[in-house]
Amino acid sequence: MFQDRKDAGERLARALEAYRGTPGLLVLAIPRGGTEIGYEIARYLEADFDLLICRKLPYPFNPESGFGAIAEDGTIYINPRASIPMSEAEVLEIIRQQQEEIRRRIQVLRGGRPLPSLQGRTVILTDDGIAMGSTMHAAVEMCRKAGAARIVVAVPVAGPYAVAEFSRLADDLVVLESPPNFHAVAQVYRNWYDVSDEEVLAIMERWRQEHRQ
Repeated sequence: MFQDRKDAGERLARALEAYRGTPGLLVLAIPRGGTEIGYEIARYLEADFDLLICRKLPYPFNPESGFGAIAEDGTIYINPRASIPMSEAEVLEIIRQQQEEIRRRIQVLRGGRPLPSLQGRTVILTDDGIAMGSTMHAAVEMCRKAGAARIVVAVPVAGPYAVAEFSRLADDLVVLESPPNFHAVAQVYRNWYDVSDEEVLAIMERWRQEHRQ
C-alpha cells in the first residue's frame, strides 16, 4: 500500500538505483497519473525527464475500460484480449477523438514541444500503475520505433498478466507490487484521485525551476 503517488514514486526511484549514472538516461512519464511518479524517479536518478502522451481507446459505453491505446506518434495497439463490439467507423471515430486529445495534451502539458531524441538512449517508462496495459504497450512500441537502446518499464503496481507481458516486451521491468487479486491501480493507494492538468503543469514547472542552468 502506498500513501500517494509521491510515496510510490520515491520507493520506485530507490528500486531503480542501478540506473543512476547511465549516460543519457531519460525518464518518460505517461500523464496525467504518471507525472509525479516520473518526477520522483528522474529527480532521484539525476536523469532527464519529460512526458510521453499516450491515450487509451475507450469503449463508448464504458469509458473506464478500453480495447487498446494510441501513442503520440500514431502508434496504435489493439489489445487481443479485448472484444470490439463496434463497427469500423465507430473505432475510427474513437481513434480520431483520442488523437485530438493527444494534440491538446501536447500543447497544454508539454507546451507544444516535441519529445527529446530517444535514439540510442536508455528510457525509463513509468505510470502510476498498469491495469490492462494498453497505454504502456503503445508507449513501449513508440520508444522502440524512435530508436531507444534500452526500455525499462517501471511502475508501482501491475497485475500478474501485465508483469508477464512486459517482462517479454521491455528490456527490464521493475514492479513494486503485483497483488494476486488485482482489479484496479487505485487499490494500492490510500490517497487516490484523478490528477488534473493543473497539477501536471505544477510538477513540470517545479522540475524546470530545479533544473534551470
